Amino acid sequence: MSLFDLTGKVVLITGSSRGIGKASAIACAEQGAKVVISSRKQDACDAAAAEINARFGEGTAIALAANISDKEGLQHLVDETRCAFGRIDVLVCNAASNPYYGPQAGIADDQFRKILDNNIISNHWLIGMVVPEMRERRDGSIVIVSSIGGLRGSTVIGAYCISKAADMQLARNLAHEYGRDNIRVNCIAPGLIKTDFAKALWEDEAMVAERNATTPLRRIGEPEEIAGAVVYLASAASAFMTGQTMVIDGGVTI
Repeated sequence: MSLFDLTGKVVLITGSSRGIGKASAIACAEQGAKVVISSRKQDACDAAAAEINARFGEGTAIALAANISDKEGLQHLVDETRCAFGRIDVLVCNAASNPYYGPQAGIADDQFRKILDNNIISNHWLIGMVVPEMRERRDGSIVIVSSIGGLRGSTVIGAYCISKAADMQLARNLAHEYGRDNIRVNCIAPGLIKTDFAKALWEDEAMVAERNATTPLRRIGEPEEIAGAVVYLASAASAFMTGQTMVIDGGVTI
């Protein structure tokens, strides 16, 4: 059996109707997993799930819309996943928000709170909802998609960076708490990836040219280049890894 085989596993991924989340769902399905597509809009979820089912067979993916700011909605997401597939083996907390671009002094209180609520508190909620069954089985993997912003300062996405640094600490804390139950909690910290979420950054040609010039690989990343790390962290290949942050940034932070 391949170390990366996910046959029989159920993988729930938030923010998976596009970008890194969708690429990760496809990569997990390629390895035999059942996947749950979730984002705010049901039609977008339906389209992504249909694409995966057409490629890997009907029943590989289901679509369940949920807003990460809605605790009851997240519980419904978890409950419906269990109804459909019977279990949750892997949780990928990928969805996030960043409603503000500019200096820290200019951010409104409600914008700051939204970033912290959606990027930290929602992960705390969702993890708390799936962990009990993982503890009972003594098996599970939780992946939080953070950012290299959590490792560096920023003059334009400061609050977002604060939230992503907190996600790394959340993973470290929970790795301690759940390690005795054979549940692993890790982060992925992508650099600039060509997704709709990061469009404000990569559509700025001057900024991208500057970034490329200082990136060892001389380019920004693609969603599929993060998906492999999700498969790794979901699978037996990473059985002895927990509490860590995998940096995938083309070398920017070196």
